[in-house]
Amino acid sequence: MSTPQGARARARIEVTVAIKDAARRQLAREGAAKLSLRAVARELGMVSSALYRYFPSRDELLTALIIDAYDSLGEAAEKARDAVSGAAPVDRWTGVCEAVRGWALAHPHEYALIYGSPVPGYSAPETTVRAAGRVGLALIGIVRDAHERAGLAEPPLPAELRPEGERMVAEFAPDVPPEVAVALVAAWAQLFGLVGFELFGQFNKVVEDREAFFRHAVTGLAHGVGLR
Repeated sequence: MSTPQGARARARIEVTVAIKDAARRQLAREGAAKLSLRAVARELGMVSSALYRYFPSRDELLTALIIDAYDSLGEAAEKARDAVSGAAPVDRWTGVCEAVRGWALAHPHEYALIYGSPVPGYSAPETTVRAAGRVGLALIGIVRDAHERAGLAEPPLPAELRPEGERMVAEFAPDVPPEVAVALVAAWAQLFGLVGFELFGQFNKVVEDREAFFRHAVTGLAHGVGLR
């Protein structure tokens, strides 16, 4: 038999999910800059004061949506990585990149929330960092495994960037050469640039076969970080 506390906890989870779902619908209609707790409450038939018990401010609701989006994207990337765990490193890399693209195309408004224009007046807190790093860590893990097993074709690194590369190794890419750490950050930025260009229309009348183009481009990124 369920306890009153257990029933209340389940009810709170259900209401929280409903609030976030309504907020995502508002994102799709209006964009993140116009997200309104009052509008979400109206859609759910709640009074604003009741919604504030779940999310005391617009920023707290935005943060929850951002973390959910990063986690959903990260989960898609990690599943793709694990599904081809025995494949060649380049194939594992392209599998993760294609999962990122697939998620973005399936969730354009959530992708825009985390990689589109900043929301005026909002600054993401530290609580978003872990979720935001999941895709990058998946790619770093693939490169680290390849380095340990067969070595990498280390890209050149200008002397003035070596301290930066060594800092990156110490902070988030242990056991990876500094040359590769710098190339990884560049590849990570280019991956999301490719996805953003497609999603936000910059490839219109420029790239027609976007799937083939994307795969070719991210394979080049894999070679650029030293995967053989």
